[in-house]
Amino acid sequence: MAATSHTTTDHDEIRRWVEEHDGIPAIVRGTGDGDGGVLRIDFPGGAGEDELEHVDWDTWFATFDDRGLAFLYQQEKADGTDSTFVKLVRRDDAG
Repeated sequence: MAATSHTTTDHDEIRRWVEEHDGIPAIVRGTGDGDGGVLRIDFPGGAGEDELEHVDWDTWFATFDDRGLAFLYQQEKADGTDSTFVKLVRRDDAG
């Protein structure tokens, strides 16, 4: 079975998927120098708050849209188990 992935720019779909996987919108600590910072999603067992600074969804999505990003996420791994794989890509590269 192949891993299934989807790409979206829909804020509601992104937020729903992230929250279903217990993720929190974040930026890499020390990168938010007036330009929104390097966007990440903090999942349980991930980098954590030492490396990431949690931000609210409005802040995260403002940077996401300003940069013309799309959210590529994997529904499940090739073995059928749930996945938290996420990659932010440029919208013009998203197909």
